Amino acid sequence: MVFWEGYVSDEAMGTFAPIVVYWLYAGFYQLLPPLDKYRCTLEKRREKNLVPLPKVVKLTSTSDASGITIQPSIPIQIVQIIIAMFVMDTWQYFVHRYMHQNKFLYRHIHSQHHRLVVPYAIGALYNHPLEGLLLDTVGGAISFLVSGMTARTGVIFFCFAVVKTVDDHCGLWLPGNIFHFFFQNNTAYHDIHHQLQGTKYNYSQPFFSIWDKLLGTHMPYDLLKRAEGGFEARLLKD
Repeated sequence: MVFWEGYVSDEAMGTFAPIVVYWLYAGFYQLLPPLDKYRCTLEKRREKNLVPLPKVVKLTSTSDASGITIQPSIPIQIVQIIIAMFVMDTWQYFVHRYMHQNKFLYRHIHSQHHRLVVPYAIGALYNHPLEGLLLDTVGGAISFLVSGMTARTGVIFFCFAVVKTVDDHCGLWLPGNIFHFFFQNNTAYHDIHHQLQGTKYNYSQPFFSIWDKLLGTHMPYDLLKRAEGGFEARLLKD
């Protein structure tokens, strides 16, 4: 039994819960004080971003999946979520990489997201509507269908994926952040991708870095502590 049972269907919850979670979690980061001593890129460097915060908030959007019935056991749901994570990573890696390699797609679609040279939480899903459709909606639907999860398990998975995506873009290396402990693909990893010299590397998102490592697009980095406070994710080129 879940708290929304009897009030909202699992299908409706799977559609709207990730949107609510996105704005709550990203809004939490947005309301934090500067926290420069934990920041991967100095706050003042946000002037490099090619789009202001109000426009990011206005254009940011999400979408997700739908349902089935009888809930399987917890271990089976965990396996389904792990499968969905790998499927989503695979889809997003290849679509994301192609959007960088195809000059037309990059110029007219994916470059909108990269206007945020210095990413922040609310900008995690700031992208062109077609990119949102291809990466998030289609990728989410494929992950949902291949894993065989129910709509209720989908609520958990998509909310988790949204939280992970927001965290990857938050720009903060906060102590005790469990995502930094469990995932190599994290805030600093994705920060490298948003740097101008790192846009051809670290395409993997949102969970693992497997495809980058297998296909030669992995860019190692050092997370250095700056004298003036905060951190700098610095590329380690050969």
